[in-house]
This record gives sequence, structure tokens and C-alpha cells, in this order.
Amino acid sequence: MKNFLSNNTGLLIRVDDIAENMNWKFMDQCELLFDKFNIKPLLGIIPENKDKELLKFPKNSNFWKRVHSWKEKNWEISMHGFNHVYDNETKFSDFFKYGGPSEFCGHEYSHQYKKIKMGKERLLSEGISIKSFFAPNHTYDSNTFKALFENDIKIVIDGYGLFPYKDHNLTFIPQLFYKEIMLPFGIQSTQIHLNYWDENHLQRFKKFIEINRNKIKNFDELIKKSSDNKSTKIIRDLMKLTLINIRKFKYR
Repeated sequence: MKNFLSNNTGLLIRVDDIAENMNWKFMDQCELLFDKFNIKPLLGIIPENKDKELLKFPKNSNFWKRVHSWKEKNWEISMHGFNHVYDNETKFSDFFKYGGPSEFCGHEYSHQYKKIKMGKERLLSEGISIKSFFAPNHTYDSNTFKALFENDIKIVIDGYGLFPYKDHNLTFIPQLFYKEIMLPFGIQSTQIHLNYWDENHLQRFKKFIEINRNKIKNFDELIKKSSDNKSTKIIRDLMKLTLINIRKFKYR
């Protein structure tokens, strides 16, 4: 039982909003921490950042060299939207029922396909190939999933459940909580917005890593845990229903 739990419990460190303009002070501190404990996070790169809030942060003129240095450490580079600009309101019509503004959900397929294609090409122009994607604000619709598949991006770092699973011809790695939480059983990813941290956030994160370092997994390890059996689907649907109801109650 101990080995079973150990083999089926883990967390992927997912860092959001990685771009030329960001809070490099905390990114530098996190990189030192990851290196210390040999953690290989997944970084969500915004290919063409146009987010006005993010553009207020300092710009790193050597950004793409930095991305390549992360790749050389076998950190996983993912695509996080295209420009991180919200231009549509979902009103809980998005696939995961998060609600709120979206860069993708609600747009025609051709529009979403083009943005995903341009994002992938922008990364390729810098010598960066990617296998995965996650949308700003967790907001997708069926057109998003179809556009990802047609752009040969088959993994989404988002969703409900206790294990990576398959749906819409894609593999999903669940992302459940806004804070770093290590469940006693199951596999998921974090959601880290270090651009908006303060020193207390950093110290709490360091303690979390120190305590849970042996349960932190890399991207390739989690993909191998993908499951689509009946019991996994039932648990996923129950978790989805529970978390959606909690979220809707919170925003009433």
C-alpha cells in the first residue's frame, strides 16, 4: 500500500505568465530553489505578451536565451495562450465552468486555430518546440481543443480529477487549486503566479518545496500516469461538480 500511494501521488510545479516582462526577482529566486532540489518545473510561456498588467514588470532583453537555459536543464516549456489579452466574457459557458474573461473561449474555431498556430510558430522561431498548452484563466471551449489537436498540441495542463486523463483527443493534467496543496493521493499540477508574490509568498513556497520535495514530479513522469478507466472518470466528474458549485457559490 505504501508503494502504491508513493507511485500514485505527485505534483507538477506549473509556473504561469512567463514572459519578457515579469517579476524577475522572484523568478531568479525560484530558479535557485528548483536547482537546489533538482526540481524540473513546467513553465507557461506567453509567446506574444500584450497584457498591460504584465508589461509593467521589468523586461529581460535576454529572455529567449534564458528560456533556452531552462530547456537545457530539462525544464518543460509549455505555451500559455498567445498574447494573454482577454477579449471575451464566458459567463460560466467555458468547458471547465470557471467563468470570467477569456482569450479563447467563445471565439470561432478559425480565430482560435490561428492564434494557437501563431503562438506555436513564434516559439519555433526562437528554437522552442512545445508539446503542451494551458489557456489564461482556465477558459476553453470545444473549438479550443479542436484547434490544439489540429496544431499537433495534444496535452493540456488543466482540468479536474486525481490523475491525468484523456478527453477530446487530448491528455489533461489536472490543476485543481489556487494554492500549492499536496493531496494524500493523486496527481495534479500547481498554479503559480509569482509575478504577484511578496516576500511572504516566497518563504511559504520555499517551505512547501522543502517539505514535499520527494513528491514533486516532472512532466514526463506525470504523462505516464494518464488513465481513462471508468473509476477515474467517475472521480473526475464528482470533483468537477463539487469544485464548480463551490466556485459559483463564492461568486454569487
